[in-house]
Amino acid sequence: MINEDTICAIATPLGGALAVVRVSGPSAISLVDNVFTPKGKASLAKAKANTLHYGVFHTLDGTEIDDVVVSLWRAPHSYTGEDAVEISCHGSAFIAHNIIQTLIEAGCRQADHGEFTMRAFLNGKMDLSQAEAVADLIAANNKASHDLALSQMKGHFSNELKQLHDHLLKLTSLLELELDFSDHEDLEFADRTELRNLAEHIDSRITQLADSFKNGQAIKEGIPVAIVGKTNVGKSTLLNQLLHEDKAIVSDIDGTTRDLVEDFMTINGVKFRIIDTAGIRQTEDKIERIGIERSYDAIARAAVVVWVIDEKPTSDEEADLRKHLQRLDDDGNVVDGVSAEFIIVHNKCDLHPAPLCDGELPVSAKNGTNLNQLVQRIYEAAHLPEIDDSAIIVTNARHYQALVRAHSSLSRFLEGMAAGLPSDLLAEDLRLCLSDLGEITGQISPEMTLKNIFSRFCIGK
Repeated sequence: MINEDTICAIATPLGGALAVVRVSGPSAISLVDNVFTPKGKASLAKAKANTLHYGVFHTLDGTEIDDVVVSLWRAPHSYTGEDAVEISCHGSAFIAHNIIQTLIEAGCRQADHGEFTMRAFLNGKMDLSQAEAVADLIAANNKASHDLALSQMKGHFSNELKQLHDHLLKLTSLLELELDFSDHEDLEFADRTELRNLAEHIDSRITQLADSFKNGQAIKEGIPVAIVGKTNVGKSTLLNQLLHEDKAIVSDIDGTTRDLVEDFMTINGVKFRIIDTAGIRQTEDKIERIGIERSYDAIARAAVVVWVIDEKPTSDEEADLRKHLQRLDDDGNVVDGVSAEFIIVHNKCDLHPAPLCDGELPVSAKNGTNLNQLVQRIYEAAHLPEIDDSAIIVTNARHYQALVRAHSSLSRFLEGMAAGLPSDLLAEDLRLCLSDLGEITGQISPEMTLKNIFSRFCIGK
């Protein structure tokens, strides 16, 4: 599947002080040698690996384009595992595009999306989960997402999967050995108690990894925080204060906010998605009622709910709100035993200083009173695991789906053992589990899967 041609692409956003053009492939050094004249040094073909060269980049007919610095790597010691060259030039779009055009005329091909990283994967420089982490690292817009991507790119997740893979291979090998001697009906090479204990251990870890996806996805996309309450309690003012901008329209007119208004904020390096909802009340206005239904949906799907009050709510109001705090799955079904964290905020505490409810946090959205405490409460309510560049938390939906399938295969294996099924049927479930884990790292990945993954990368990566 590895292409033998040489590819090129602009690897940096245009408009900055410098631009970098990447070239990779078997002819990378010789092709660049034809359009680059080093100042006072020998040609690139004779240069040592891992060296920098200053000179003039020019067209095939000798017309100068720019003074550049060329970085040279020789296979297999490069990002792609191939001979590779990076050309650093001035950041002009005109210069960068002319360099690309000249390289194509010299024999290069414009790289496809993610093709450099795909070649790194195909040449064994990284596994598939590490390759995907490269895209996540580029897209990371907060410390938590950055740390999780970096951890995955360093191979911490891959190493965990390798350990599980090795344990599964041990299980499978013992059963396969029995199959090789199937003529001896009473012969068992694998102690069934040991097999069951090992399978349960593997399944437990796979389940833990799959369960971490909920946190991982929330961290990646922003932990949802819904600001709810009746009309005119100051929800929109609170949102604007938290975001430090006038995101939502504020007025004294009931029902001003009729749809969800949301934006992101970062707390302790973690991205939170703050959602201002329509004021909850009884109304005959059809448009406002749609907004209120969307408010209830946001409540059901939030990790944290900030309930803003300016007077003590009635028991009916409290019961109604708590009814909508049940978490829903993707099909809209209630997830048993799971609900959002609940923070009661007594807004306008400058006007009504006396506490209204037990455990409430008095704030003044208008004056900014106690907003720092509210921000800290929101962070604590998210119950986040410890996140650093060695954390193993699943953030990729493809990985999650593969782990769920692996869990299903192991569950069938354990059920089959309990039912006394023969070794050949048990071994088949283990093989399926191995295949599911192998899809994550790319040990078993159809070509279409690879194309779909790398098509989401930028051209120069």
